[in-house]
Amino acid sequence: MARRDEILGFAAELLDLASFSDYGPQGMQVAGAEEVSKIVCSVSSSLELFKRAATAGAQMVLVHHGLLWDNESRVIDARVRRRLEALFAGDLTLAGYHLALDAHPEIGNNALLAHELGVVVESPFAGVGQGGRLATPEPLETFVARIRERIAPEPLVFAEGPEYVERVAIVSGGAARYVLEAAAEGYDLYLTGEPAEPSLHLARELGITFVAAGHYATERLGIQALAARLAERFGLEWEFVELSNPV
Repeated sequence: MARRDEILGFAAELLDLASFSDYGPQGMQVAGAEEVSKIVCSVSSSLELFKRAATAGAQMVLVHHGLLWDNESRVIDARVRRRLEALFAGDLTLAGYHLALDAHPEIGNNALLAHELGVVVESPFAGVGQGGRLATPEPLETFVARIRERIAPEPLVFAEGPEYVERVAIVSGGAARYVLEAAAEGYDLYLTGEPAEPSLHLARELGITFVAAGHYATERLGIQALAARLAERFGLEWEFVELSNPV
């Protein structure tokens, strides 16, 4: 058992939340029980997640995509009310960690994607991403096969870059626009979550391979690593709720 506010304070310091300007409040978004023995985590806020967290006996829910966003209405409509009611009924604290979790050099989504794919990180990329290289260049299909095995079984691949891959840039989620920056910095392959309509022709004209492995699939790792770190630090149980999303 640990104090809610101690857990949240440790997470804020670990992720250096104060250094990131985000699209909504980071850290606690809804207050629940002051004492925590179990954390549930998942990629995105949803009514199903909150109900499953309560059933699992959790007191805290960690998500990458929170409940509150600056570009959404502040009206508590029926959808938001149902979500809040589920949180209140379960006495659940909801905490969201977005860009800061993408960017963290150890437990961030992009650092963990690089590790899974054998990319040795050399420097940050595009603010929250990571750029690096493989130990030795390898055929594109070998690298894509590893993405299929470890990240997502059906990535969208625009194979417009070199036949052999060495330098790779990674930004998880909805970051198709950074393919321009990746090409300008000389990367062979750019990995993100979602494509945009211009992505194919940009990749072709820039001579870079563009891979979209799924917004959800590229953002599963960080929230689990954060939950595991908090559980270890405070002696808590934790559980990842898999709510698969093909996007």
